[in-house]
Amino acid sequence: MISEIEYSGLAAINGPLVFVERVGNVGFGELVEIRNSSGQLRLGQVVEIDEERAIVQVFEGTTGLSLEGIRTVFLGKSLEMPVSREMLGRIFDGLGRPIDGAPNVTSDRMMDINGLPINPYSREYPRDFIQTGISAIDGMNTLIRGQKLPVFSGSGMPHNTIAAQIARQAKILTAEEEFTVVFAAMGVKFDVASFFIESFEKSGALENSAIFLSLADAPSIERLITPRAALTLAEFLAFTEGMHVLVILTDMTNYCESLRELSSSRGEIPSRKGYPGYLYSDLASIYERAGRIKGIPGSITQIPILTMPSDDISHPIPDLTGYITEGQIVLERELFNKSIYPPIAGLPSLSRLMKDGIGEGRTRRDHAGVAAQLFACYARVKRIRALASIVGEEELAPLDREYLKFGRVFETEFLSQGPDEDRPIGTTLDIGWRVLSMLPETELYRISREDIGKYYIPSMGD
Repeated sequence: MISEIEYSGLAAINGPLVFVERVGNVGFGELVEIRNSSGQLRLGQVVEIDEERAIVQVFEGTTGLSLEGIRTVFLGKSLEMPVSREMLGRIFDGLGRPIDGAPNVTSDRMMDINGLPINPYSREYPRDFIQTGISAIDGMNTLIRGQKLPVFSGSGMPHNTIAAQIARQAKILTAEEEFTVVFAAMGVKFDVASFFIESFEKSGALENSAIFLSLADAPSIERLITPRAALTLAEFLAFTEGMHVLVILTDMTNYCESLRELSSSRGEIPSRKGYPGYLYSDLASIYERAGRIKGIPGSITQIPILTMPSDDISHPIPDLTGYITEGQIVLERELFNKSIYPPIAGLPSLSRLMKDGIGEGRTRRDHAGVAAQLFACYARVKRIRALASIVGEEELAPLDREYLKFGRVFETEFLSQGPDEDRPIGTTLDIGWRVLSMLPETELYRISREDIGKYYIPSMGD
């Protein structure tokens, strides 16, 4: 380990960055202590180095700092945080410091917030079904233990409510490991933070959860640390304590905006929409910390939530996120405007690992067929609605009008549910059959004849 090195004075200050010249034997990502003339201590991290200069991001911001009278100490190590099982039931700021009035975390276990990459050979393939209690997810876009499944939302849509509902209701039906939630919010307003805390406290979920909150008025650099601090605790709970951990990260768009801001401050050449060219690898360093390891009972499942600027799914943040993760849950503005909650889009949403975590022994034998048939029928509803907008509904064939009725019921009964409604997977599949039974039996071409004979309701299809 590099020993501590102290320097006097600063060469320049630019936003949250300070520049220290004539440095040597300093490492990238190294932790830095910055103390002003009055003795106030701030922490920072080396983000760029060359032959004689180091650029340091200051976690608490640079307000009040001057070029003279500053003592800068390079600590010879990266940022670490204490981790302990006793952190469950607690609320922390974006740097992992308690903000719930309880004592500081005392632990002899310190972990690097950047984590350690999981050897691909050591990864175990995700297979266990996680029940969220939300039909649109459990039935058609199933979340699997060890998966990373993001939620793509838009401004004003209820992604925070959905995140809180998942955190309260998520459970594994086929595993014995203890289940816990690590929740991290970046750049959120105070009322949003209060909503999450109140939701966790009322439901009792806080007792088995840890919350990291970086408010909107916190320095930008803190938002870059928050998901890493949360994942560091998650890794300890999963791979040391053997627990299953569901990590919910919101809002990754705020995280990326902070990354763009700091990249601009450093004078880096911008890429798409002004974001740094390393946005993909930076996001991957967070998302790839999900998964399972062979021989270890614990696991980490990730649900990153991001708001798409102007609902543009081709924006760099959702675009790159989609390449790294295993599917996406997309919230649709049209459903939201119909007052349908949750407004989860039926067609753009996708869980690439769904097929490996459902079926007999995990959910129910008919699950895959029901999901495929609902997707197929709803896709036809979308095409018929487009045609009806041109020729009028009265000009449609009788079967097409049945599909339109199916679409309305699918949205109001299957997709729509209360923000506190926790549906078991059996209930979700039964609702799916009730909706599908509105169509003639001959239209159910993606389901086995055996399952149709068992679950189809003839009176509804007549």
